[in-house]
Amino acid sequence: MYDPGKDILESFGLNPVISATGTVTAYGGSRLRPEVMDAMNRASNTMVNMDELNVAVGKQIAAITGAEAGMVTSGAAGGLILQAAAVVAGRDPINMKKLPDTTGMKNEIIIHRSHRFPYDQCYLSVGAKFVEIGDGRRCQPWELEGAFTENTAAVAYLFSPFITRRALPFEYVCETAHSRGVPVIVDAASYLPPRANITRFINEGADMVIYSGGKGIRGPQGTGVLCGRADLIEAAYANASPHQFIGRGLKVAKEEIIGLAKALEIFIDEDEEEENRRYQNMCDQVLDALIEIPGINIETKFDPYDYLIPTAVITFDPERKGLSRDQVWEQMIASQPAIYLSNLGTPDELAVDPFNIADSELEIVIDRLQELLVQN
Repeated sequence: MYDPGKDILESFGLNPVISATGTVTAYGGSRLRPEVMDAMNRASNTMVNMDELNVAVGKQIAAITGAEAGMVTSGAAGGLILQAAAVVAGRDPINMKKLPDTTGMKNEIIIHRSHRFPYDQCYLSVGAKFVEIGDGRRCQPWELEGAFTENTAAVAYLFSPFITRRALPFEYVCETAHSRGVPVIVDAASYLPPRANITRFINEGADMVIYSGGKGIRGPQGTGVLCGRADLIEAAYANASPHQFIGRGLKVAKEEIIGLAKALEIFIDEDEEEENRRYQNMCDQVLDALIEIPGINIETKFDPYDYLIPTAVITFDPERKGLSRDQVWEQMIASQPAIYLSNLGTPDELAVDPFNIADSELEIVIDRLQELLVQN
Protein backbone atom coordinates (compact mmCIF):
# COMPACT_ATOMS: atom_id res chain seq x y z
CA MET A 1 0.00 0.00 0.00
CA TYR A 2 1.32 3.44 -0.95
CA ASP A 3 2.30 5.46 2.08
CA PRO A 4 3.09 9.12 1.28
CA GLY A 5 4.43 9.61 4.79
CA LYS A 6 7.02 6.90 4.16
CA ASP A 7 8.22 8.77 1.06
CA ILE A 8 8.67 11.97 3.07
CA LEU A 9 10.64 10.23 5.83
CA GLU A 10 12.83 8.42 3.32
CA SER A 11 13.72 11.76 1.74
CA PHE A 12 15.40 12.56 5.09
CA GLY A 13 17.03 9.14 5.29
CA LEU A 14 14.51 7.94 7.90
CA ASN A 15 12.07 5.06 8.13
CA PRO A 16 8.62 4.84 9.75
CA VAL A 17 8.33 2.90 13.01
CA ILE A 18 5.53 0.84 14.49
CA SER A 19 4.31 2.29 17.78
CA ALA A 20 2.90 -0.48 19.96
CA THR A 21 3.66 1.60 23.04
CA GLY A 22 0.58 3.82 23.16
CA THR A 23 0.52 7.56 22.67
CA VAL A 24 4.16 8.27 23.50
CA THR A 25 5.40 11.64 22.25
CA ALA A 26 8.89 10.28 21.54
CA TYR A 27 7.46 7.97 18.86
CA GLY A 28 5.05 10.38 17.22
CA GLY A 29 2.18 10.66 19.70
CA SER A 30 -0.94 9.45 17.91
CA ARG A 31 -2.28 9.17 14.39
CA LEU A 32 -3.85 12.45 13.35
CA ARG A 33 -7.45 12.15 12.19
CA PRO A 34 -7.86 12.91 8.45
CA GLU A 35 -10.75 15.26 9.23
CA VAL A 36 -8.44 17.20 11.52
CA MET A 37 -5.77 17.49 8.83
CA ASP A 38 -8.42 18.75 6.41
CA ALA A 39 -9.61 21.41 8.88
CA MET A 40 -6.02 22.53 9.49
CA ASN A 41 -5.29 22.73 5.77
CA ARG A 42 -8.38 24.83 5.14
CA ALA A 43 -7.49 27.18 7.99
CA SER A 44 -3.85 27.55 7.01
CA ASN A 45 -4.28 30.42 4.54
CA THR A 46 -6.99 32.29 6.43
CA MET A 47 -6.10 35.10 8.83
CA VAL A 48 -7.93 35.49 12.12
CA ASN A 49 -7.80 37.53 15.33
CA MET A 50 -6.08 35.05 17.65
CA ASP A 51 -7.75 36.35 20.81
CA GLU A 52 -11.16 35.88 19.23
CA LEU A 53 -10.25 32.40 18.00
CA ASN A 54 -8.99 31.37 21.43
CA VAL A 55 -12.15 32.64 23.10
CA ALA A 56 -14.41 30.83 20.62
CA VAL A 57 -12.63 27.48 20.91
CA GLY A 58 -12.38 27.99 24.68
CA LYS A 59 -16.18 28.09 24.84
CA GLN A 60 -16.32 24.77 22.98
CA ILE A 61 -13.83 23.26 25.43
CA ALA A 62 -15.87 24.54 28.38
CA ALA A 63 -19.05 23.00 27.00
CA ILE A 64 -17.38 19.62 26.43
CA THR A 65 -15.54 19.46 29.76
CA GLY A 66 -18.25 20.96 31.95
CA ALA A 67 -15.85 23.66 33.11
CA GLU A 68 -16.47 27.40 33.29
CA ALA A 69 -13.83 28.12 30.65
CA GLY A 70 -11.16 26.52 28.51
CA MET A 71 -8.24 27.19 26.18
CA VAL A 72 -5.80 25.40 23.87
CA THR A 73 -2.22 25.10 25.10
CA SER A 74 1.08 24.04 23.56
CA GLY A 75 0.78 20.42 24.62
CA ALA A 76 0.02 19.25 28.13
CA ALA A 77 3.45 20.44 29.29
CA GLY A 78 2.67 23.96 28.14
CA GLY A 79 -0.57 23.68 30.08
CA LEU A 80 1.31 22.85 33.27
CA ILE A 81 3.42 25.98 32.91
CA LEU A 82 0.31 28.08 32.41
CA GLN A 83 -1.45 26.45 35.36
CA ALA A 84 1.47 27.48 37.55
CA ALA A 85 1.63 30.99 36.11
CA ALA A 86 -2.09 31.44 36.71
CA VAL A 87 -2.00 30.45 40.39
CA VAL A 88 1.26 32.30 41.16
CA ALA A 89 1.03 35.56 39.18
CA GLY A 90 -2.64 35.64 38.26
CA ARG A 91 -3.59 38.42 35.84
CA ASP A 92 -1.52 41.13 37.51
CA PRO A 93 0.80 42.37 34.73
CA ILE A 94 3.38 43.54 37.28
CA ASN A 95 3.68 40.04 38.71
CA MET A 96 3.35 38.43 35.27
CA LYS A 97 6.27 40.47 34.00
CA LYS A 98 8.45 39.46 36.97
CA LEU A 99 8.17 35.69 36.46
CA PRO A 100 10.14 33.54 37.18
CA ASP A 101 11.05 35.91 40.01
CA THR A 102 8.21 35.24 42.47
CA THR A 103 9.34 37.58 45.24
CA GLY A 104 6.29 38.76 47.14
CA MET A 105 3.94 36.22 45.51
CA LYS A 106 2.36 33.04 46.77
CA ASN A 107 4.68 30.53 45.14
CA GLU A 108 4.32 27.20 46.98
CA ILE A 109 2.62 24.26 45.27
CA ILE A 110 1.75 21.31 47.49
CA ILE A 111 2.29 17.91 45.82
CA HIS A 112 2.29 14.29 46.97
CA ARG A 113 5.81 12.90 46.92
CA SER A 114 4.32 9.90 45.11
CA HIS A 115 3.01 12.26 42.41
CA ARG A 116 6.41 13.64 41.44
CA PHE A 117 6.87 12.91 37.75
CA PRO A 118 9.24 13.76 34.87
CA TYR A 119 7.26 16.79 33.71
CA ASP A 120 6.62 18.51 37.03
CA GLN A 121 9.58 20.77 36.27
CA CYS A 122 7.07 22.69 34.18
CA TYR A 123 5.41 23.89 37.39
CA LEU A 124 8.77 25.06 38.74
CA SER A 125 9.70 26.93 35.56
CA VAL A 126 7.65 29.96 36.60
CA GLY A 127 9.51 30.22 39.89
CA ALA A 128 7.19 28.07 42.00
CA LYS A 129 8.45 25.77 44.74
CA PHE A 130 7.16 22.35 45.75
CA VAL A 131 6.06 21.46 49.24
CA GLU A 132 6.07 17.65 49.24
CA ILE A 133 3.71 15.59 51.38
CA GLY A 134 3.71 11.86 52.11
CA ASP A 135 6.61 9.42 52.09
CA GLY A 136 6.39 8.08 48.55
CA ARG A 137 4.15 5.17 49.54
CA ARG A 138 1.32 6.83 51.42
CA CYS A 139 0.16 10.16 52.81
CA GLN A 140 -1.77 11.02 55.96
CA PRO A 141 -4.45 13.74 56.10
CA TRP A 142 -2.48 15.68 58.69
CA GLU A 143 0.43 15.95 56.27
CA LEU A 144 -1.73 17.80 53.75
CA GLU A 145 -3.35 19.94 56.42
CA GLY A 146 0.03 20.93 57.84
CA ALA A 147 1.49 21.86 54.45
CA PHE A 148 -0.60 24.99 53.87
CA THR A 149 1.06 28.32 54.56
CA GLU A 150 0.41 31.94 53.68
CA ASN A 151 2.50 31.29 50.54
CA THR A 152 0.48 28.34 49.23
CA ALA A 153 -0.57 28.98 45.63
CA ALA A 154 -2.15 25.61 44.77
CA VAL A 155 -2.26 21.88 45.35
CA ALA A 156 -1.16 19.79 42.35
CA TYR A 157 -2.64 16.33 41.72
CA LEU A 158 -1.57 13.77 39.11
CA PHE A 159 -3.77 11.25 37.32
CA SER A 160 -1.58 8.93 35.26
CA PRO A 161 -1.15 5.20 34.67
CA PHE A 162 1.26 3.27 36.89
CA ILE A 163 1.38 5.65 39.85
CA THR A 164 0.46 4.68 43.39
CA ARG A 165 -3.19 4.80 44.34
CA ARG A 166 -2.28 5.41 47.98
CA ALA A 167 -2.33 9.19 47.63
CA LEU A 168 -5.03 11.01 49.54
CA PRO A 169 -8.41 10.74 47.77
CA PHE A 170 -8.85 13.48 45.21
CA GLU A 171 -12.18 14.74 46.52
CA TYR A 172 -10.73 15.01 50.04
CA VAL A 173 -7.78 17.00 48.70
CA CYS A 174 -10.17 19.37 46.92
CA GLU A 175 -12.33 19.84 50.01
CA THR A 176 -9.30 20.51 52.20
CA ALA A 177 -7.73 22.97 49.76
CA HIS A 178 -10.97 24.80 49.04
CA SER A 179 -11.70 25.24 52.75
CA ARG A 180 -8.52 27.35 52.77
CA GLY A 181 -9.27 29.17 49.53
CA VAL A 182 -6.56 27.28 47.63
CA PRO A 183 -7.12 25.93 44.09
CA VAL A 184 -6.37 22.36 42.98
CA ILE A 185 -4.61 21.93 39.64
CA VAL A 186 -4.66 18.57 37.85
CA ASP A 187 -2.44 16.90 35.29
CA ALA A 188 -4.50 14.26 33.45
CA ALA A 189 -2.52 14.45 30.22
CA SER A 190 -2.70 10.75 29.37
CA TYR A 191 -6.04 9.91 30.99
CA LEU A 192 -8.22 9.99 27.87
CA PRO A 193 -9.96 7.72 26.94
CA PRO A 194 -12.17 6.86 28.73
CA ARG A 195 -14.24 9.80 27.60
CA ALA A 196 -15.92 10.04 30.99
CA ASN A 197 -12.64 11.45 32.33
CA ILE A 198 -13.04 14.64 30.31
CA THR A 199 -15.69 15.84 32.77
CA ARG A 200 -14.78 13.74 35.80
CA PHE A 201 -12.13 15.87 37.49
CA ILE A 202 -13.99 19.16 37.13
CA ASN A 203 -17.07 17.43 38.57
CA GLU A 204 -14.99 16.14 41.49
CA GLY A 205 -13.69 19.60 42.40
CA ALA A 206 -10.64 20.44 40.26
CA ASP A 207 -10.03 24.12 39.58
CA MET A 208 -7.89 23.52 36.47
CA VAL A 209 -7.27 20.34 34.48
CA ILE A 210 -4.89 19.73 31.58
CA TYR A 211 -5.27 16.97 28.98
CA SER A 212 -3.02 16.22 26.02
CA GLY A 213 -4.58 17.09 22.68
CA GLY A 214 -2.24 14.80 20.76
CA LYS A 215 -2.80 11.53 22.66
CA GLY A 216 -6.23 9.90 23.02
CA ILE A 217 -8.06 12.81 21.38
CA ARG A 218 -5.92 12.31 18.24
CA GLY A 219 -5.56 16.03 17.67
CA PRO A 220 -2.41 17.93 16.69
CA GLN A 221 0.54 16.54 18.64
CA GLY A 222 1.60 19.96 19.90
CA THR A 223 -1.71 20.82 21.60
CA GLY A 224 -3.27 20.52 25.04
CA VAL A 225 -6.73 21.11 26.49
CA LEU A 226 -6.81 23.31 29.59
CA CYS A 227 -10.14 23.78 31.36
CA GLY A 228 -11.33 25.09 34.70
CA ARG A 229 -12.49 28.11 36.66
CA ALA A 230 -13.05 31.14 34.48
CA ASP A 231 -10.76 33.43 36.50
CA LEU A 232 -7.90 30.94 36.41
CA ILE A 233 -8.26 30.21 32.70
CA GLU A 234 -8.30 33.96 32.04
CA ALA A 235 -5.08 34.26 34.06
CA ALA A 236 -3.49 31.34 32.21
CA TYR A 237 -4.38 32.89 28.86
CA ALA A 238 -3.10 36.32 29.96
CA ASN A 239 0.30 34.69 30.59
CA ALA A 240 0.23 32.82 27.25
CA SER A 241 0.93 33.60 23.61
CA PRO A 242 0.08 35.81 21.77
CA HIS A 243 0.72 37.95 24.86
CA GLN A 244 4.23 39.04 25.81
CA PHE A 245 4.69 37.24 29.10
CA ILE A 246 6.31 34.00 30.28
CA GLY A 247 4.10 31.86 28.06
CA ARG A 248 4.96 33.71 24.85
CA GLY A 249 7.19 30.85 23.72
CA LEU A 250 4.30 28.40 24.17
CA LYS A 251 2.73 29.48 20.89
CA VAL A 252 -0.14 27.48 19.40
CA ALA A 253 -0.79 28.11 15.71
CA LYS A 254 -4.25 28.88 14.41
CA GLU A 255 -4.18 25.64 12.42
CA GLU A 256 -3.50 23.65 15.60
CA ILE A 257 -6.27 25.39 17.55
CA ILE A 258 -8.81 24.67 14.81
CA GLY A 259 -7.47 21.14 14.39
CA LEU A 260 -7.86 20.42 18.09
CA ALA A 261 -11.42 21.78 18.06
CA LYS A 262 -12.27 19.38 15.25
CA ALA A 263 -10.56 16.46 16.99
CA LEU A 264 -12.48 17.10 20.21
CA GLU A 265 -15.76 17.23 18.32
CA ILE A 266 -15.07 13.81 16.75
CA PHE A 267 -13.64 12.30 19.94
CA ILE A 268 -16.73 13.05 22.01
CA ASP A 269 -19.10 11.56 19.44
CA GLU A 270 -17.20 8.31 18.84
CA ASP A 271 -18.51 4.92 19.97
CA GLU A 272 -16.11 4.00 22.77
CA GLU A 273 -17.52 0.47 23.14
CA GLU A 274 -16.90 -0.24 19.46
CA GLU A 275 -13.43 1.25 19.75
CA ASN A 276 -12.59 -1.04 22.68
CA ARG A 277 -14.01 -4.07 20.86
CA ARG A 278 -11.49 -3.41 18.08
CA TYR A 279 -8.64 -3.13 20.59
CA GLN A 280 -9.82 -6.31 22.33
CA ASN A 281 -9.84 -8.16 19.00
CA MET A 282 -6.28 -7.05 18.32
CA CYS A 283 -5.19 -8.23 21.77
CA ASP A 284 -6.93 -11.56 21.19
CA GLN A 285 -4.82 -12.06 18.08
CA VAL A 286 -1.64 -11.39 20.08
CA LEU A 287 -2.71 -13.81 22.82
CA ASP A 288 -3.68 -16.55 20.36
CA ALA A 289 -0.25 -16.34 18.73
CA LEU A 290 1.88 -16.26 21.90
CA ILE A 291 -0.04 -18.07 24.62
CA GLU A 292 1.73 -21.42 24.25
CA ILE A 293 5.28 -20.02 24.36
CA PRO A 294 6.97 -21.27 27.56
CA GLY A 295 8.44 -18.89 30.10
CA ILE A 296 5.94 -16.08 29.62
CA ASN A 297 2.43 -15.29 30.73
CA ILE A 298 0.26 -13.23 28.42
CA GLU A 299 -3.12 -11.68 29.17
CA THR A 300 -5.28 -8.74 28.21
CA LYS A 301 -5.51 -6.06 30.87
CA PHE A 302 -8.15 -3.32 30.85
CA ASP A 303 -8.91 -1.25 33.94
CA PRO A 304 -9.66 2.35 35.04
CA TYR A 305 -6.14 3.00 36.36
CA ASP A 306 -3.23 1.63 34.35
CA TYR A 307 -4.58 0.03 31.18
CA LEU A 308 -7.21 2.47 29.97
CA ILE A 309 -7.80 0.50 26.77
CA PRO A 310 -7.47 -3.29 26.27
CA THR A 311 -3.74 -4.04 26.20
CA ALA A 312 -1.87 -7.33 25.69
CA VAL A 313 0.60 -7.67 28.58
CA ILE A 314 3.51 -10.13 28.46
CA THR A 315 5.03 -11.09 31.83
CA PHE A 316 8.44 -12.75 31.74
CA ASP A 317 9.21 -15.61 34.14
CA PRO A 318 12.63 -14.83 35.71
CA GLU A 319 13.58 -18.51 35.28
CA ARG A 320 12.63 -18.70 31.61
CA LYS A 321 15.13 -19.86 29.04
CA GLY A 322 15.56 -17.44 26.19
CA LEU A 323 15.82 -13.73 25.67
CA SER A 324 15.13 -11.53 28.67
CA ARG A 325 12.51 -8.84 28.77
CA ASP A 326 15.09 -6.13 28.08
CA GLN A 327 16.66 -8.11 25.24
CA VAL A 328 13.28 -8.52 23.57
CA TRP A 329 12.63 -4.79 23.95
CA GLU A 330 15.98 -3.95 22.36
CA GLN A 331 15.67 -6.41 19.50
CA MET A 332 12.15 -5.27 18.66
CA ILE A 333 13.60 -1.78 18.22
CA ALA A 334 16.39 -3.20 16.07
CA SER A 335 13.82 -4.72 13.72
CA GLN A 336 12.98 -3.29 10.33
CA PRO A 337 10.69 -1.53 10.80
CA ALA A 338 11.56 -0.67 14.40
CA ILE A 339 8.79 -1.76 16.78
CA TYR A 340 8.35 0.03 20.11
CA LEU A 341 6.50 -1.90 22.81
CA SER A 342 5.13 -0.40 26.00
CA ASN A 343 7.56 -0.79 28.92
CA LEU A 344 5.85 1.38 31.53
CA GLY A 345 4.60 -1.49 33.68
CA THR A 346 6.62 -3.63 36.10
CA PRO A 347 10.25 -4.51 35.28
CA ASP A 348 9.23 -8.00 34.10
CA GLU A 349 6.51 -6.80 31.70
CA LEU A 350 6.23 -5.65 28.11
CA ALA A 351 2.94 -4.77 26.49
CA VAL A 352 1.38 -4.43 23.08
CA ASP A 353 -0.77 -1.30 23.23
CA PRO A 354 -3.04 -1.37 20.15
CA PHE A 355 -3.96 2.33 20.09
CA ASN A 356 -1.58 3.31 17.28
CA ILE A 357 -1.21 -0.05 15.53
CA ALA A 358 -2.72 -0.17 12.04
CA ASP A 359 -4.37 -3.44 11.08
CA SER A 360 -1.65 -3.98 8.50
CA GLU A 361 1.03 -3.63 11.20
CA LEU A 362 -0.38 -6.07 13.75
CA GLU A 363 0.84 -9.16 11.90
CA ILE A 364 4.35 -7.68 11.74
CA VAL A 365 4.34 -7.13 15.52
CA ILE A 366 3.08 -10.65 16.23
CA ASP A 367 5.51 -12.35 13.85
CA ARG A 368 8.50 -10.54 15.34
CA LEU A 369 7.44 -11.32 18.91
CA GLN A 370 7.00 -14.97 18.07
CA GLU A 371 10.44 -15.08 16.51
CA LEU A 372 12.15 -13.51 19.51
CA LEU A 373 10.22 -15.21 22.31
CA VAL A 374 10.99 -18.74 21.09
CA GLN A 375 14.74 -18.08 20.85
CA ASN A 376 16.89 -19.89 23.43
